[in-house]
Amino acid sequence: MAARARSEERRAEILRAAFEVIAERGYRGASLGAVAERVGLTQQGLLHYFPTKEALLVAVLEARDQWDAVPRGEWRLDLLGSLVEYNAMRPGIVQTFSALLGESVTHGHPARAFFTKRYEAVRGNFAAVLRAEYGDRLPGGLTPEAAAPLMVAAMDGLQYQWLLAPDEVDMPGAFRDFLRLLGAGSPGGGSPGADGGDDLDLDQRPRRDEP
Repeated sequence: MAARARSEERRAEILRAAFEVIAERGYRGASLGAVAERVGLTQQGLLHYFPTKEALLVAVLEARDQWDAVPRGEWRLDLLGSLVEYNAMRPGIVQTFSALLGESVTHGHPARAFFTKRYEAVRGNFAAVLRAEYGDRLPGGLTPEAAAPLMVAAMDGLQYQWLLAPDEVDMPGAFRDFLRLLGAGSPGGGSPGADGGDDLDLDQRPRRDEP
């Protein structure tokens, strides 16, 4: 058991180093040797944990999603705003994810299948969140399925703008503004709950230890 725990600890250390190297150099510029050196291993030693660069990349992406994981069915619209706020506190991870996302659109990139599948799932999750909040139609008339890709585009597009100009772009504030736009047209210009109750307070931020 001790050996297994040590192996898992070493894998986590390698993943953190890979995040750093990819953020600095991009996926194509990052080498297994550079990651190995950062954790005090030879490249051959690193291959014991991740047999290929592609395997390491997929593990990095999966780890990032696990860190952000929320149990299925527990997402709420206000939690999405809190996630953007949380991301603003960890620019290195956001930079790594954004760099890999940008590279993945090229033909044959090893992360292309991962991101394609991931975005399909994210659009579905966002549509479910919007349906729980607004029902079958948002105040502006869009269906949750039509609005979900726009929400994804706003979230990821703001990340790129924030990474390029962090002093000029208030990423959490801009995303909360976008959520208010989704609720435009409802009474008082707010975002009513699915049951027609009180307006949602988009500035409400759950504690970090909440799911």
